[in-house]
Amino acid sequence: KDIENNLCRFLLVGEQKEVEKLAGEVGLSLNHPSIEVLDSNQEEAAAVAVKAVKTGRAQVVMKGNLSTKEILQSVLQKDYGLRTGNVLSHVALFEIPNQDRLIFLTDSAMNIAPSLEEKAQIIENTVSVARSLGIEQPKVAVLAAVEVVNPSMTATMDGALLTQMANRGQLKNCQVDGPLAFDNAVSIEAAEQKGITSPVAGKADVLLAPAIETANALYKSFMYF
Repeated sequence: KDIENNLCRFLLVGEQKEVEKLAGEVGLSLNHPSIEVLDSNQEEAAAVAVKAVKTGRAQVVMKGNLSTKEILQSVLQKDYGLRTGNVLSHVALFEIPNQDRLIFLTDSAMNIAPSLEEKAQIIENTVSVARSLGIEQPKVAVLAAVEVVNPSMTATMDGALLTQMANRGQLKNCQVDGPLAFDNAVSIEAAEQKGITSPVAGKADVLLAPAIETANALYKSFMYF
């Protein structure tokens, strides 16, 4: 459907004969002008794909029948990898049936317990993704267990500091508010019930989790529920 709607083109990286076999099984014509096969063995496929992005031949690496470890080894490779100097972070994009907007969730796969500085970079990464999809000023909710600042709860302190950083222009092209509990980040009714007034509460586009356990649980609950 992506090809039919002229949304993107594809470089299929893998052994030519195997790609032809799989294409035949799913009824995909490799003669389409938007499809090109880059003949490569299994061991070199990730490197070939990453190099295609590095040189501008492609813009996105999509993982096929390779492990995440294999892909990341190429992405992080010094000579031809895709590192920018910032924290590398995971952004998940969800279309949830009862919501009127897309929801970005970060970071459910890479950063275990990000520091304040790392959270700021994770926000910048996610804002960049959101803006590339046409959301010019994404609303970022910094999640915690509660929506009040408590010095004994690091996540709430980080939420308050990140909010102030955004207010001072240190985090650009976004609106940030925190700490926010999950309910008052996504539900206007919940935010109103708690007396929270902000441009983000109840309307968050981006959910920044305090640690990988929270983000990973949210990711999987979105998928299964």
